[in-house]
Amino acid sequence: MASSSHPRPSNTFSSLSKRWREDLRLMRDRANSFTINSLPSTTFDDVDFVKNLRPKLSEFPKRTPKSSIRINLSAIRDAIVSEVEEDMDGILGFGEGNKRFSCSEFWNGDEQCYTDWEPIQAFKKQFRKNTEFLEKLKLSLSMCQEPQDSKEVRPLDASELLAYFVRQSGPFLDQLGVKRDICDKIVEGLYSKRKNKQLLHSFSAEESSVLGNGNVNDELDLRIASVLQSTGHRYDGGFWTDQAKHDLSDNQRHVAIVTTASLPWMTGTSVNPLFRAAYLSQSSKQKVTLVIPWLCRSDQERVYPSNISFTSPEEQEVYIRNWLEERIGFEAVFKISFYPAKFSKERRSIIAAGDISQFIPSRDADIAILEEPEHLNWYHHGKNWTKKFNHVIGVVHTNYLEYIKREKNGALQAFFVKHINNWVTRAYCHKVIRLSSATQDLPKSVICNVHGVSPKFLKIGEKIDADRELGQKPFTKGAYFLGKMVWAKGYKELISLLAKHKNDLDGFKLDVFGNGEDANEVQSTAKSLDLNINFQKGRDHAENSLHGYKVFINPSVSDVLCTATAEALAMGKFVVCADHPSNEFFRSFPNCLTYKTSEDFVAKVKEALENEPRLLTPEQRYQLSWDAATQRFMEYSELDRVVNGENSAAKSNNSGKLIRNSLSMPNLTELVDGGLAFAHYCITGNEFLRLCTGAIPGTRDYNKQHCEDLQLSPPQVENPIYGW
Repeated sequence: MASSSHPRPSNTFSSLSKRWREDLRLMRDRANSFTINSLPSTTFDDVDFVKNLRPKLSEFPKRTPKSSIRINLSAIRDAIVSEVEEDMDGILGFGEGNKRFSCSEFWNGDEQCYTDWEPIQAFKKQFRKNTEFLEKLKLSLSMCQEPQDSKEVRPLDASELLAYFVRQSGPFLDQLGVKRDICDKIVEGLYSKRKNKQLLHSFSAEESSVLGNGNVNDELDLRIASVLQSTGHRYDGGFWTDQAKHDLSDNQRHVAIVTTASLPWMTGTSVNPLFRAAYLSQSSKQKVTLVIPWLCRSDQERVYPSNISFTSPEEQEVYIRNWLEERIGFEAVFKISFYPAKFSKERRSIIAAGDISQFIPSRDADIAILEEPEHLNWYHHGKNWTKKFNHVIGVVHTNYLEYIKREKNGALQAFFVKHINNWVTRAYCHKVIRLSSATQDLPKSVICNVHGVSPKFLKIGEKIDADRELGQKPFTKGAYFLGKMVWAKGYKELISLLAKHKNDLDGFKLDVFGNGEDANEVQSTAKSLDLNINFQKGRDHAENSLHGYKVFINPSVSDVLCTATAEALAMGKFVVCADHPSNEFFRSFPNCLTYKTSEDFVAKVKEALENEPRLLTPEQRYQLSWDAATQRFMEYSELDRVVNGENSAAKSNNSGKLIRNSLSMPNLTELVDGGLAFAHYCITGNEFLRLCTGAIPGTRDYNKQHCEDLQLSPPQVENPIYGW
């Protein structure tokens, strides 16, 4: 009966904890309904602990556009604790030995003191949850406030958007005949309006750093990127973008040099890429592979001089390495690979058979250097170079438009070839280097001479200079010309000049060395005009028989950068050449005599024959060397930045903040390049269209003889119809 008249302690505290939980729930609901901008006064009057906070609330400053209200929610929590403490001090006196606990002692005390009080533990747990809620509310409010040093980036205006659109429309405008400098002027005019507004409006520090005094294109890129970064936008690629590229597995980069010719054909596109491979391989930062064409026996007999031929790629590789080691004086460690090709008699050039990129393993597909990128890609039907490789560099060797204009219907052919060259170089290259301004102005191109001369020629020049200093006369012969005997290689200009000024150059004799398809016609023409020219077979420019000549004459205006001219200067000879963009690099050398008219040609020839060449300085010798050429190549191709792991697509504003253009904003150029590559792939895949554009029949894939020579699987196995 006694137990029924007096409630049990567990029931009592159960009802108390239930009432406390209800009170705390009401407090939490009020906290949730708490707003900064407006709160009814009755809400504060109903809560006693808020009355104690009134002085603090009144001390809040008035909100300004750049200020924020800071609410001390920790004080609210302490007020709740103090209110509960007053009500609970008398209740929480149920410890062992009737020990009384204050509220703070209760929350932080030893749990062993109240392990038997399950209702109290439940109340403590619930109270902690409410405290955590207040802390989270405080944190969320503090995150919402504006930092005092926030930097606002203004949105793009119409002139900036239009300037960016014109700049990205460069591929279309270029195909329509609008020159690049005109587009740059339009972009500069539109963007300058934005820079002028800087005098009238205040910009953020970041925005002001972007609007600097540098290149307009770079400033526009940084401006677009900064706006997109401020919005949190990130561009991860478009429809044509291939993110799955070669992933470096070691610390070395892999460089593949692909060219259109090989020794023993003594032409610039076989010699210069070979030297480039040798000098690039000297660095331990990259491994180098030289990829050259393999011709079947029948084509070798047409192309290679002195009836030289090879039965296997290994045999030709031995010949190439021996030739190279005789001229550079050091052992070059690089790999040589072959791709199947055929010789076009009509075009007088080698055309690839099949997809060249498939002969470069994916593990080595890192950096590609395309020697003559337009030539390599005229009929390229295969993987997009820019998708397979991380960085693709094109080096333009030949002025094809100049050669084509000399043919039948040359103007019409040159028109189409010009646009095709624009097409393929834009689609398949990241960077293009033109050896001189004599070449076609191609997209993404810069002008720089990245070729040098063999150390053998520099040693010959040093020996000749040493003999001259000792009082000897090493130059015992007069003038000579050396080059492939085709009309376009300067023979037409040479015969015309000599025929016009036969009387002015009375007694002048010229020795000419060369082989070529037009040899018989050139010799017969010179004989019919009774010119004093002694024709001889072609030979290596470094042969001893050529050391005694004092004057090298090169009237060609079709060359881009004549290697023979550089070699003659390196050997300390006079050079008489046309005042032409292809000879711009050589003008700084005192022994280079340029002429503008035929009368001037006669004067320069006489000047060279009557005087002695000047001695070259060490600086001038270095400028002709392959060491200097390799340094220029690394700089202008941005290969030094790629090898060192720097991102050329990332730019910094004046404040040093890095902005990645390629990952921050979409690029219309990438979309256009991808579309051009896809269209080119479709066209070159059709045999009828290939033949209409002048391709060699059957060059979309390699033939049976190539399979036997290179030990390849048939193309049907390598590229099944369902695999493309």
